[in-house]
Amino acid sequence: MRAIRARNINSNKKDLSPERREELLRALKARFEKNMNRHKGLEWDKVQAKLEANAEKLWSLNEMERTGGEPDVVGHDKKTGEYIFYDCSAESPKGRRSVCYDGEALESRKEHKPEDNAMDMAVAMGIELLTEEQYRELQKLGDFDTKTSSWVKTPSDIRKLGGAIFCDRRYDAVFVYHNGAESYYAARAFRGSLRV
Repeated sequence: MRAIRARNINSNKKDLSPERREELLRALKARFEKNMNRHKGLEWDKVQAKLEANAEKLWSLNEMERTGGEPDVVGHDKKTGEYIFYDCSAESPKGRRSVCYDGEALESRKEHKPEDNAMDMAVAMGIELLTEEQYRELQKLGDFDTKTSSWVKTPSDIRKLGGAIFCDRRYDAVFVYHNGAESYYAARAFRGSLRV
C-alpha cells in the first residue's frame, strides 16, 4: 500500500502531539549518535534545543521521517547558526516514490498520471529538494541510492526544455542523468534538505 502523500495532510496544523514529538526526538537522537561521521564536532543537546524552539521545523522533520527519509544532521552553518538536515535513508525514501518532477510535468501527462510530484510534495513538507552539489556532499558521508535514484533540483534552463535531472550511486561513483520531467519510476523518489 502506498504511503499517504504529504499534500493530503492538513497543512494548517503543523504541530505534533507531545507523544509524537518525544518519539521523533528519540529517533533523531539515536540516528545522530549512531552516525557521528556525518556531523563531527556537533553536539546533540544544541541540535535538540534548536529543534524544540522550532515546532514547524520539527513538523517538517516528522514528514521526512514519516515518508522514509531518515533525516540526520549533515552540517552546521556558522554564519546563521542553523543545523542542516538531509534525508539519509540508504535508498530513496519509500513514501515518496513513483512521482514525477513537478506540477507542470504532472499536468502534462495525459494518462497513467502518478499520484503526486516531487516539487509540490517538498513544499507541502516544508523542505527543499537536494541540489546536485548537495547530493554529491551526501554521497561523501556514505553509499546512498545504490539500488534507487533521486530527483534533484533541476536548473531552470534544463526544466524549460522539458527535462529534469536525477542522481544515483553505481560502481562506487555518483551519476547524474536526465529524463522528461513527467516520467516516474517505482525506484525513484527525492531527497530533501531542511535548515533549522
